[in-house]
Amino acid sequence: MSRTRRGEKGKRPVSERAYSVTTGAEVPVRLAHVTLRYGDSLALDDVTLEVCRGERVCVLGANGSGKSTLASVICGLLAPDEGDVELAGHAVCTGGMPDLAAYRDARRQLGLVFQNPDDQIVTSVVADDVAFGPENLGVPRDEIAARVARELRRVAMEKYAHADPSRLSGGQRQRVCIAGALAMEPTVLVLDEPSSLLDVRGRAAIMRVMGRLAAAGATLVHVTHFMDEALAADRVIVMQHGHVALGGTPDEVFATKNAQVIEALGLEMPFEARLATALRQAEAAGGAASAPGAPSDEKPAASAASMPASEPPAILARDLGFSYGPGAQALDGVSLEVPVRATTAIVGQTGSGKSTLLRLLCGLEAADAGSLTICDINAATKRGRRQVRRAVGYVMQHPERQLFAQTVAEDVAFGPRNQGLSAAEVERRVAHALDLVGLADRRDASPFELSGGQQRLAAIAGVLAMEPELLVLDEPTAGLDPRGRARLRALMADLAAHGVTLLQVTHSMEDAARADHVVVLDQSRVLAAGTPAEVFCPANEPQLTAVGLGLPRPLAYAREHALDARPLTLEALVAALRAQDAEEARSHGL
Repeated sequence: MSRTRRGEKGKRPVSERAYSVTTGAEVPVRLAHVTLRYGDSLALDDVTLEVCRGERVCVLGANGSGKSTLASVICGLLAPDEGDVELAGHAVCTGGMPDLAAYRDARRQLGLVFQNPDDQIVTSVVADDVAFGPENLGVPRDEIAARVARELRRVAMEKYAHADPSRLSGGQRQRVCIAGALAMEPTVLVLDEPSSLLDVRGRAAIMRVMGRLAAAGATLVHVTHFMDEALAADRVIVMQHGHVALGGTPDEVFATKNAQVIEALGLEMPFEARLATALRQAEAAGGAASAPGAPSDEKPAASAASMPASEPPAILARDLGFSYGPGAQALDGVSLEVPVRATTAIVGQTGSGKSTLLRLLCGLEAADAGSLTICDINAATKRGRRQVRRAVGYVMQHPERQLFAQTVAEDVAFGPRNQGLSAAEVERRVAHALDLVGLADRRDASPFELSGGQQRLAAIAGVLAMEPELLVLDEPTAGLDPRGRARLRALMADLAAHGVTLLQVTHSMEDAARADHVVVLDQSRVLAAGTPAEVFCPANEPQLTAVGLGLPRPLAYAREHALDARPLTLEALVAALRAQDAEEARSHGL
């Protein structure tokens, strides 16, 4: 059963033991020649798939490949137009004809964690939301309380049991949804991008939870854009245009021979495979090589301290404070400078105050304490905040919710038209913005026909079309496939090269390492700030690890392999490894 649908009360759950498989079906998920259409669009195209009891299957694919649609069919939310579906031992659809009674029975053993937590949260109290599913399954009250406590503890949200979910960060809300799905003790659990909004510690925790569930015999279907997460699965399938394009064990799918196929599918190889490829390329070229899709050289770093004295910062904050109410201090004495015409990354664990800070920087909220100047505008007054909103382009954490027009082009044109620009200038900006985000060929499509990742890019195009002085992005790459992330990173680099000041909140330490300036938030305060080299220095490593952020993957790899160098990017790691090999060769007289 999905938590968005009510089940029959008064009946005991099928399972009395957490996550045990209780049906006799050895294949709780069986799809045969399944086809599903959204209007004229083919979302699933003749898909045949079986998931065995206790199997952990990871589903990969570019945005729009059909992953989420497949997840919805597997958890019983969607019935196909053609084909047969068996779920948890029930023949729920035969020849494209759904059996509603069979679906109702099967859903009691099916769980789903949506990509967007706000699509799943249904109450105003965290504990009540986790209890919602078990209550609709008719679980006894005492057992519901035990399950709620157990699952909130499992996802490290027990201290928020009585909090209002709307006051939590996106990552915290996602943990609540995961706890709610787990509390139902489903036979088959489908997770659609469960870690896209989580920090490093949160992603690791969810992976550990899935590992324990799999060890206990649960059947897991995990949709993700993080290739390294797929390495823990028993089987990986890769979707393309609604059909299964590639499948096998992680070793089989990510074999070196498939590298070009993986790239052609809009994905990327796991980190160590990309490193091996980059090393081979460097050897062949006789020098340092670039990673596929990455800049070929390092960008010079800049910090507030290195800016000319005559160049005021784009943002100057002193002792900012903001509270959502008693005991809900979101920012406490935050001071920072954002250099003009540079890229700044704000990082911090889930709930550290990042999104709240962005709302202040965009003029959407007024600080309770301190001073704030943005683009030479005093943001303390209502008039000042109105001016800030005109100068700052804000790409929200879920910008696709901004979409409303009938076509993508009309949606992107909305902002420029409201600026009073000529029709020719509006069209120029729309065409340029859509070209930048790679959606020029979808300009006449409905934004609601796009995949989640494409909707994100369309919404970003609408902000870019207004050509803001300062561009602020809240988790811009969350939910995007590797190709989409690479395109957005390239876009941001291009904007920075043209003098646009960029500020992004990110959970990616790799993205932070490529910024000019990094600000680390921890428990509503600034923990560290400076260039990436300054922030990710040896003295800060214990603190960064303690607050759950960790290090950029290249630096972590260097630390794991006792390299003397401190590379922050894949290119720098390749150079460091080649330098070490050369030094070892010299020491042996080779």
